[in-house]
Amino acid sequence: MHRRNRLFVTLSLAYALLGGLIGITWLFDPGLIPGDVARLHGHIMLLGFIAMMIYGIGLHVLPRFSGNPLFSERLANWQLYVSNGGLWVMSAGWLGTFNLLVLIGGMISWIGIGMFALNIMLTVKVHGPAG
Repeated sequence: MHRRNRLFVTLSLAYALLGGLIGITWLFDPGLIPGDVARLHGHIMLLGFIAMMIYGIGLHVLPRFSGNPLFSERLANWQLYVSNGGLWVMSAGWLGTFNLLVLIGGMISWIGIGMFALNIMLTVKVHGPAG
């Protein structure tokens, strides 16, 4: 497995632990974590745990299923930084209830999703006669 894909999976598991800890802490003492904790928890679990796991496994498995090499290793490497950076900017916005940071982080995260979609679509694209 490519080091980047292993890093996506490792970060995914770290986000799962962090998101779970935020949820448990919020249930234990709702005032302990500032900001919009429900959205913070939800996005760390969805964009952090679930999406990062899909990215790591998808970048590894889908090229093999298609019989083609990954379209762009460089795009996948940048996606790692963009996706994680967007999540951290968005999370900082929810901790401090700064809607502008949430918007910027959300747009950066969406770009990361788009990078993954483009890379995978160009990887699994049918080359030559179908069938």
